[in-house]
Amino acid sequence: MKRTALTPPGRIAWLRLARTRGVGPVTFNELIRRFKTAEAALDALPDLAKRGGRATALKPASREEAEAEMDWLDRIGARLLCACEPEFPDSLAVTDPPPPVITTLGPLELETRVTCAMVGARSASGVGLRFAGTLARELGERGVIVVSGLARGIDGAAHAGSLDTGTVAVLAGGLTSIYPPEHRDLHAAIAEKGLLVSESPPGYTPQARDFPRRNRLISGLSIGVVVVEAAERSGSLITARYALEQGREVMAVPGSPLDPRARGANRLLRDGAALIETAEDVVALLEGARRGAMSEPAGGGYEGDPEYGGAIDRAADDVRERVAALLSPSPISRDELVRLSGAPAPIVMAALVELELAGRCEMDPGGMVRLAV
Repeated sequence: MKRTALTPPGRIAWLRLARTRGVGPVTFNELIRRFKTAEAALDALPDLAKRGGRATALKPASREEAEAEMDWLDRIGARLLCACEPEFPDSLAVTDPPPPVITTLGPLELETRVTCAMVGARSASGVGLRFAGTLARELGERGVIVVSGLARGIDGAAHAGSLDTGTVAVLAGGLTSIYPPEHRDLHAAIAEKGLLVSESPPGYTPQARDFPRRNRLISGLSIGVVVVEAAERSGSLITARYALEQGREVMAVPGSPLDPRARGANRLLRDGAALIETAEDVVALLEGARRGAMSEPAGGGYEGDPEYGGAIDRAADDVRERVAALLSPSPISRDELVRLSGAPAPIVMAALVELELAGRCEMDPGGMVRLAV
């Protein structure tokens, strides 16, 4: 996504598009690629949703709602960062696709410091909690900012251990939505000393589906991810998977084979994750990860492409229902939909955007698509 400063009206339009129901990160990115500006994409939304089969008119988020959100952010001293703006974190800007907007609260600056995520079991053992807190403190003493998700267990220990040296809490809900409730004091301390980051609207209470999106931001903000205790189906393994997709270092702390909370981390080690025992292990790996090697994801836009220029709507009409028929509640990759439909990738993406705007499918940032339920 091209970096550019937005005018005040342009920021309002960008926020309106990001907050419109049915416009996820993938659809947002495709709309900007196709229509170039948020204003033009907003104008096109109702027709695109109708083409996708939406029964009722799609109403974008209103200007008043966007202005109210920005006023609220100003009142509490928070910031809104749009993905195209120069101030947007570089590490997030290179994810594919980046979150359309994030809001931040706190004094911590990210761009001049090395960042490393630490995640793990919510029901962590005493040994795991002690190790995570000590590791976070020692990483902070070596100039590393610790990123985590403010969850119970390992996340909380990591934040507490790095509170005085620099910690970032990525929230599944809005900036002032405190979850879990027992982390109210920790939430307030991070807002005062570190940084709170959210992709969600103000006051939004997180649902189960929001936590994987939070995990993607945790890994996206970091050069590497350390997993300390994780069960076989732990959300921490989702963070590790996102880290691999984003080209980040994946590290894990070995645990007892008798403890179910260690099986996920031990499996990561068997699959090639770096074994971590000390802060020096982590720092050595982070120093070897070249931050400058991160580059903007390559994306094929519609501009200047005669094959897909003015004819894309007609082309999408021809494949939309064929693509819809291939969907089920179980996720399928976009690449597989292209193969099975026999249609060019840009046309399949155009059809999927219309289907998502119509509420008929859901596109995950990781490249998977499922039938909306």
